Amino acid sequence: MEDHDREVARAFDGQAEKFERAKVQADPGALRRLVVFAALEPGSLVLDAGCGPGLVSEALLEAGHRVHGVDLSAEMVKRARARCARFGDRAHFEQGSVLDVAPEAAHAAALSRLVLHHVPDPIAFLRAQRARVHPGGVVVVMDHTGDPDPEAARWHQGIESARDRTHTRSLTPGEIVDGMARVGLADISLVEEPFELDFDEWFDRGTSALPKAEVRSRLLAGRARGFVPVPRPDGGVTIRNLRALARGTVPW
Repeated sequence: MEDHDREVARAFDGQAEKFERAKVQADPGALRRLVVFAALEPGSLVLDAGCGPGLVSEALLEAGHRVHGVDLSAEMVKRARARCARFGDRAHFEQGSVLDVAPEAAHAAALSRLVLHHVPDPIAFLRAQRARVHPGGVVVVMDHTGDPDPEAARWHQGIESARDRTHTRSLTPGEIVDGMARVGLADISLVEEPFELDFDEWFDRGTSALPKAEVRSRLLAGRARGFVPVPRPDGGVTIRNLRALARGTVPW
């Protein structure tokens, strides 16, 4: 593994249990919308790149698809195998990167959820997804979005990096679409949907670089498109976010 990959693996080994239980990760409605948005042919073989504890894989399997899941975290892979064991040989999981999967274009789709903002080179990651999908198949990405305004983006980046040392950068919706076009995908579509985070739950399952009180103070001092802190009467803070669902087709 590269140094960053090792850091990501350690981080998600440590937060696997909290991640699997997090309301925003396990939201059944959001998982159903992702599967519907992917619009896969029945019984598709899907590469779940950064599969985590198997939440997306489970939703795909329940929809009748087959899944090949990969993740840098050994603990996440263990949980994915346990979660999806009832689907038998329709589900296969292994520890590693999407780059470790043979680029033989055997999959009908490659899907990643909440992975893009952890990778140092998003274009290389998107290219790796595309290379493992046969012509006519699809690449699907779901990720947080960033603000196109540079000053707001710097503030947002500072908060994210202070809360999670493995965070690289949240791309804007336009950058996600441009990235898909750069790697040769066609018929690209993108939609955004809102979601909310509780600051305490979100911070406590991260790998922080700064004390919680300092990150909270910095959070309340600004706002960005798709990342708006809202103090609550109970003393907590809700963060109103936007995430993008993007889909592109591998040309024939």
